[in-house]
Amino acid sequence: MRILVSLLVVAAAGVGGWQLLPLQDDRDDAIAVGTTDAVTSLDPAGAYDAGSWALFSNVFQSLLTFEPGGAEPVPDAAEECDFAGTDLRTYRCTLREGLKFPSGREMTAKDVKFSFDRLRTIDSDVGPASLFTTLKSVDADGRTVTFRLSSSDATFPFKVATGAGAIVDSTKYPADALREDDAVDGTGPYELTSYTKGSRAVLTPNDDYRGALKETGKPVELRYFGDSEALDQAWKGKRIDVAARQLPPKVLSALSASDPDMRVSEADGSETRNLYLNTRKGRALHDVRVRQAMAWLISREDLAVNVYDGTVDPLYSLIPAGILGHTTSFFDTYPEQSAAKARALLTEAGVDLPVRFTYGYGKGRGAAEAEAKAIERQLEKDGLFQVTLKGYEWTDFQKQWAGGRLDAYAVGWVADYPDADTFGAPLVGTDGTMNTGYSSKEVDALIQATQRYADRGQVADDFKDLQQTIAEDVPVIPLWQGKEYVVASVDVGGGQYLSDGTGVFRLWRLTWI
Repeated sequence: MRILVSLLVVAAAGVGGWQLLPLQDDRDDAIAVGTTDAVTSLDPAGAYDAGSWALFSNVFQSLLTFEPGGAEPVPDAAEECDFAGTDLRTYRCTLREGLKFPSGREMTAKDVKFSFDRLRTIDSDVGPASLFTTLKSVDADGRTVTFRLSSSDATFPFKVATGAGAIVDSTKYPADALREDDAVDGTGPYELTSYTKGSRAVLTPNDDYRGALKETGKPVELRYFGDSEALDQAWKGKRIDVAARQLPPKVLSALSASDPDMRVSEADGSETRNLYLNTRKGRALHDVRVRQAMAWLISREDLAVNVYDGTVDPLYSLIPAGILGHTTSFFDTYPEQSAAKARALLTEAGVDLPVRFTYGYGKGRGAAEAEAKAIERQLEKDGLFQVTLKGYEWTDFQKQWAGGRLDAYAVGWVADYPDADTFGAPLVGTDGTMNTGYSSKEVDALIQATQRYADRGQVADDFKDLQQTIAEDVPVIPLWQGKEYVVASVDVGGGQYLSDGTGVFRLWRLTWI
């Protein structure tokens, strides 16, 4: 995947552009970064969301990581990693020496084994254990860690490089339950020195860090806001130095390259947002024809223009543009809004009209409420559906969909790693993270087929077939593909490097100018 990052350089009054200024290496006060992303848990076994993983990539290490804009994982806590043999079923890593937990205890291969074993043992409803469905066992011998897989999986190193692969101190975390306090014991470039849930996380550089980075960054204070408007007010009030994920759409659309009071970066991103549909028997959307009727009524252009003010692009497939395997399967299958075709499908299904169902969304999550109301209008316009909207606080929202209690719910998905596989098994595979109840032997077989090739160029046709099947079965309806916006004050540099599509949130790149 190629992520294009374009820094919009703002012009200062009276000069032709920003002058090159020396870094203020002697300034050690914390850089305040604001976000609306929430942290579900400080325990890597209990969180599978953008806000938690953004923090994890700074306070924990995985065996592997991604370089800025990189498409292949590179060693971090590991000295080296590679598949043993050509069948892609045994993966072996040698642990780097000198890695120390906050207690001063040196990391061992047994800590790595412990971290992966507990992740799968706990198997939290809102955790990332589903990423490792092909992992059969983990062995530790000296500094060597050996992963044995149940089937060929060329994407396994990518998954190891994510927040799901975070290595924890085996003496500080229970083996079969989530840790309940607000402490973190990892070996990342930062230490978490203070944390208040829903408010702030104070990070200080870890002097004992050893890994892929040459050096750690400045102290950082992450500040969490309940909604986009609160983040905007904090930015306007100069209570934060950087605003990331996510200012209101109207604010983002009005950003100007000529504004001398801020630095703005805009990146083509791989974040997607889908409408997930509960396909279980007894639910209102169980019949595939009901879901197909919904697909005939959704207007992505309306959402992109009227809800998001042009800051997102309509998406017509499971895999976003810019990722190998992207197609337009939903546009090909449902090329225009058609109430007539939707009504014909519902009549064929023999359901009572209007079809009634509940639609859940996360409160304070960008424009989620406005989006929900827009989709409600689209579906109810011709009297074919009646939608009951319900907003939930983020953690409760996760529990609602994980428990299969919602008929429909829209959720944003930030790529775990730069490969189309991250849009496959977690979203539409049997027992996938989004828990729609959908299961297809054909889709599962296609997902497994795409994991057999280290040369990712060989899997495009399988991903094409997968997306076409999803367009026909409609367990999800793709809505839009987003961009990455970061706004920083004039005395902060590095904001353009915070997020680059690799799934790593690079707080250490921020610096005073």
